Amino acid sequence: MKSTVIKRSVVINGHKTSVSVEDQFWAALKEIAAERQVSLYELIAMVDHDRGEVGNLSSALRLFVLARYYPPAA
Repeated sequence: MKSTVIKRSVVINGHKTSVSVEDQFWAALKEIAAERQVSLYELIAMVDHDRGEVGNLSSALRLFVLARYYPPAA
C-alpha cells in the first residue's frame, strides 16, 4: 500500500498555512466534513482551534481522523 504525504495549502481564519497529510487522511477529512455538513476548511479550522498550542496541525488532523474511527475507550 503506497501512502503519499502531500503538502496542501489551507486558509484558517484568514491565515494561510500548510498541512502535510497522506491522501487517505485527506479523504477521511473530506468524508467527516460531509457527514457534519461543513466545508473541509471549516472542519480543519475546528481541529486547529481545539488543539490549542499543542503539536502541529498535520498531527492534530491525523489524530482527529483516528479518533473518529477508533474512539477512546471509556
